Amino acid sequence: MAIPTPAPPERFEIALRALTPLRVLHSPRCIGIENIPAEGPFLLVGNHTVFGLLDAPLMLAEIYEQRGRFLRSLGDHAHYSIPGWRDLLNRYGTVRGTRENCAELMDGGEPILVFPGGGREVMKRKGEKYRLIWKERIGFVAMAAAHDYPIVPFGSVGAEEAFDIHLDGDSPLMAPARAVAKLLTGRADMVPPIATGIGPTMWPRPERFYFGFGAPIGSAATDPEDLAGLRRLREVVRGGVESEIAKLLLLREGDPERYPPARLRRGLEQSLRGLFSSGEPG
Repeated sequence: MAIPTPAPPERFEIALRALTPLRVLHSPRCIGIENIPAEGPFLLVGNHTVFGLLDAPLMLAEIYEQRGRFLRSLGDHAHYSIPGWRDLLNRYGTVRGTRENCAELMDGGEPILVFPGGGREVMKRKGEKYRLIWKERIGFVAMAAAHDYPIVPFGSVGAEEAFDIHLDGDSPLMAPARAVAKLLTGRADMVPPIATGIGPTMWPRPERFYFGFGAPIGSAATDPEDLAGLRRLREVVRGGVESEIAKLLLLREGDPERYPPARLRRGLEQSLRGLFSSGEPG
């Protein structure tokens, strides 16, 4: 079965405009985005943050605008058990994360985004901030090796501080939620945490988001049938992602514009400079 065709570019442009309030609120900052190839195939691999509804759309928007690349995302199977939601994902380029779908995208030379932690990595438990929950998955590196896809590791920082987790999926109080998750997705661990952002609401705090992209990692030298080699490649990629996260956390600590007041002040200063320097000399 052919994978779904995404919406035409004009629909994607509408989606970008719809993201404007979040982009203003979180003011994404990208480091190393020149490591995203301007053409040709690549596999973008990184960490998912809590809920997973903020990091991926904002990062994809930056890549589209700064590098002109539209990525196809591999979605967790749990997404595809929700009618309506799965159709929305398909419309904006996501496909169900099966080997068959990945192979079809790679045969077509499409740039692809994958979160090896899948849905479980967004269902954060307390103490899992920026932790990679990849288990023993090697499918993503096996597919890259089989199709000679360079792998670009990335880190995402910011969303984990936009929320406070009060109850997570391991809490005894969440037993009913685990039963519902098992019924809907077949997995009891797919329980989102109960968390708040601004005050008692789930609106995220205006943390700045940071995305870091590492140098591409070649996969062609790895035999896709060599399990030991695939595990080594996975650990190299994992190290690249963890390195990007660490760099971003350090960068954020020294960023004078991490919070909105400083960004607003800079914007006003730039506007005033432009206003007073635009006049012609008399």
